[in-house]
Amino acid sequence: MKVIADLCVVPIGIGTSVSKEVAACERVLAEAGLKTKLHAYGTNIEGEWDEVFAAIKRCHEVLHGMGVPRITSSLRFGTRIDREQHMDDKIRSVEEKLR
Repeated sequence: MKVIADLCVVPIGIGTSVSKEVAACERVLAEAGLKTKLHAYGTNIEGEWDEVFAAIKRCHEVLHGMGVPRITSSLRFGTRIDREQHMDDKIRSVEEKLR
């Protein structure tokens, strides 16, 4: 089953800058072969359910391996079975209505 997810990973206990840790998670998602779109407060992820959630787990494992003592993540996700839909389709639909 395909899923589109919005993930925000927040490393805790490492100071105020988290760009190094965000970059590590972005690498994990890329290595998993998932389609992603980084935004200011997270990453949109598109792919097969098991692959997406395995990559999210891997993000936590990698960050803990980097010495991050605590991580909190927010995750929103959706599926649909009536038709195939991609992240770009959802954005394009709204942009067309704005014209």
